[in-house]
Amino acid sequence: MDIRATLYRYRRAADFIFRMLHPSPVEKRGQAWGRARGDKTLRIDYDLKEEDIVLDVGGFEGQWASDIFSKYLCLIHIFEPVKRHAQEIEARFRNNPRILVHPFGLAGSSRVERISVAGDASSAFRSLGIREEVRLVRASDFLEENGITSVRLMKINIEGGEYELLEHLIQTGFIRNISDVQVQFHDFVPNALAQMRNIQHALSRTHYSTYQYEFIWENWRRVTAAPMPNKP
Repeated sequence: MDIRATLYRYRRAADFIFRMLHPSPVEKRGQAWGRARGDKTLRIDYDLKEEDIVLDVGGFEGQWASDIFSKYLCLIHIFEPVKRHAQEIEARFRNNPRILVHPFGLAGSSRVERISVAGDASSAFRSLGIREEVRLVRASDFLEENGITSVRLMKINIEGGEYELLEHLIQTGFIRNISDVQVQFHDFVPNALAQMRNIQHALSRTHYSTYQYEFIWENWRRVTAAPMPNKP
């Protein structure tokens, strides 16, 4: 018998049991999210209509957009800066004129940036996988150029870039024109907790939280003031 292999297996089993009995705060929230079946319920349950505009920022494979469209038939803009993922999403929705795929990301400024490509963990804040140059577009410029003055739902999952994007939307005031903001904050960026708290505080001036599983998923719904209609 290999004693070292046996000890390693026992150690892994003990670590697993310890984590089950003493989960970290993030693990506890993850367990609560799993019990709520949040990906199948909270993330796709909205009062959307066919004429509404939805922004999917960080499309990856396009599954969330597919789920939303199948329920509500609304117009969806998907933003995916990683070339391979954008091409795959474009192929997936090639025959659907109401799902528009943009091969760039949204940010607080327009620029070219290098990110690590690692599936759904692709990020400029991590050293994972192959490095790739991607294009980012200033969110307010895109919205103005496309005549979008009202967004019913904006989903943001951009592996650390959510802080810059939300700060930009808040500073420009466009956040008031977004009915629901569904965001996943990430804890691996510098000062993540402080940044998240600042953004949550700023959001609370115009929106209220409908669900919150910190560093997993949360949603903010606008309190008042209907925005101007979208331009034809």
